[in-house]
Amino acid sequence: MVLGLNVLRWTPSEFWRATPRELMAGWEGLNGRPMTPAVGSDLRRLMEEFPDG
Repeated sequence: MVLGLNVLRWTPSEFWRATPRELMAGWEGLNGRPMTPAVGSDLRRLMEEFPDG
């Protein structure tokens, strides 16, 4: 949300209508390199590092 609303300065309506592909294109436009999407193993690793309980 920070990328879409604060960095790209999209309105909330624009942000919520945007596709993941559009958000990644915004990142690439800012950084000159593609965003690497998270995969299942990333989520598992984060859950182990930062457990809820």
